[in-house]
Amino acid sequence: MLGLGNPGKRYAGTRHNLGAMAAEELARRHDIKLGRKSLSSLWGKGIVKGRKVVVALPQTYMNLSGQAASQLLDYFDLGAENLLAVHDDLDLELGRLKIAVRGSSGGHKGIASLIHSLETDRLVRLKLGIGRPRYQEEIDRYVLSGFYADQQQAVERVTMAAVDCLEVMLTQGPQAAMQKFHRPTNEEVEG
Repeated sequence: MLGLGNPGKRYAGTRHNLGAMAAEELARRHDIKLGRKSLSSLWGKGIVKGRKVVVALPQTYMNLSGQAASQLLDYFDLGAENLLAVHDDLDLELGRLKIAVRGSSGGHKGIASLIHSLETDRLVRLKLGIGRPRYQEEIDRYVLSGFYADQQQAVERVTMAAVDCLEVMLTQGPQAAMQKFHRPTNEEVEG
C-alpha cells in the first residue's frame, strides 16, 4: 500500500499529504513500524486483519511517486495489480472517499507518475477528497498548504474513514469497499 505525499516536515499536514496521513494511521493502527528507508520510500511490513502488507510512503516528491512504486514492486516481485495507492483528490469534497480500479490521473501528478512508471492505468486507488479552494488560491499553493482551521475535525474523520476503507480494500477487495464506502452519483463510473 502506497500513501502518496511529499516528504519532509515542510509538507506534513498539507492537503497533498492526506494519502500519506491515511497510510501512517493504518500503520499506527496495526503496529506496522515505518522504519525502513530504502527503495525511495519509508516503509514497513506487517499484518492487517490477517493479510500481509507493505505500507510505504514515497520519499520522492509527489511528481516522482512512480519511481518509488516501481522500486517497491520490483523488490517484492509484485505486479501493478498488487498496488493500492491512497491519495488526495481536488475534485471530491473534503471527507468524500472514492475508489477507482483504473482510469486517468485526473490531473494528479503523483498518479500520472504511477501510470507512467508502471505503464498501466489499472491501479487500485483510494481517493480522499480535499475540495476546491475557498478563496481562489492557486491550485499548487492550495494543495501544498494546510487545511483551513474549521476543517481539522473533518480531516481527522476522513483519515479514520480512509483507514477503515483501506482495511476492507486490503482484506476483501475494492468491490466490497465500494459497496460500503463509495456511493457513486449517476455521473460517476466505478471503473
